[in-house]
Amino acid sequence: MSEQVELTNPVDLSVGGMSGHIFRRIFHISMFIIPYIYFEFGNEVAERIGYSLPEVVSLVIIVAIFGEALRLKFGLTVFGQREYEANQVSALAWGGFAVGMVLLLAPTKEYAYPLIFSLSFGDPFMGELRRKGFQTKQVIIFSTIFLIALWLTCWYLFATPWWLALIFAPLCVFSEMPRLRYIDDNATMLLIPLAGILILEPFLGLL
Repeated sequence: MSEQVELTNPVDLSVGGMSGHIFRRIFHISMFIIPYIYFEFGNEVAERIGYSLPEVVSLVIIVAIFGEALRLKFGLTVFGQREYEANQVSALAWGGFAVGMVLLLAPTKEYAYPLIFSLSFGDPFMGELRRKGFQTKQVIIFSTIFLIALWLTCWYLFATPWWLALIFAPLCVFSEMPRLRYIDDNATMLLIPLAGILILEPFLGLL
């Protein structure tokens, strides 16, 4: 069995049809709020419940893993999920895990904001380009330009080194491209660039 899967129409496979697809996109985009909550309120929440902030992130990941395991055990899907996710780890779970790893391993605004923004905005952007019939080359070009603009916005807002945009915008795009059977692109689009950030971090010294 091939480890690559074919591209399909996400609307056809979404629980709830077009309404479910739209809900999924809105939920995906709403993840941009996660780093804001983490940096603005994370320490306060952690102190109130008696844990460190990294411990809170780890606990959320652990709870999410157990929750996903229960969902898979009973073969459940909810509104907006894809039908095939009844039998495999969902895109939401992969995305949540990847976001958690960013906050554990690169917990600084200069890294976390552009990485998580790339997933929350970039992945739906690429998906909608494909759904509208754009060719792969066009998807790569337009998405890279879009993510360069996003990373440069983070340079302006969060002091992310501007030149990282030239490396990580295309890396995020290409990290989304593989259609793997068991690992969702929500994971690869974050974990591969995260690995790149960690490799460069000794030269950047932002952590």
